[in-house]
Amino acid sequence: MQTLKIRKIGNSLGVVLPKEVVSRLKVGEGDSVYLTDARDGYRITPLDPGFAEQMAAAEAIMHEDRDVLRELADR
Repeated sequence: MQTLKIRKIGNSLGVVLPKEVVSRLKVGEGDSVYLTDARDGYRITPLDPGFAEQMAAAEAIMHEDRDVLRELADR
């Protein structure tokens, strides 16, 4: 467990992620991270949860309509 201090950054508040955390998340300056609700608090992740939901929906559609998509691909 690491303790992060809340700091004033311009007119906002923020936390500075330690180098080890940035490395483990595989992010760098200018990248986005996402704060999501978790059962025991919050979670910071580099993965966009909205994108994961969109991909799951796309995979379901592709599975349901695979025959139509296959025929379109053959044209």
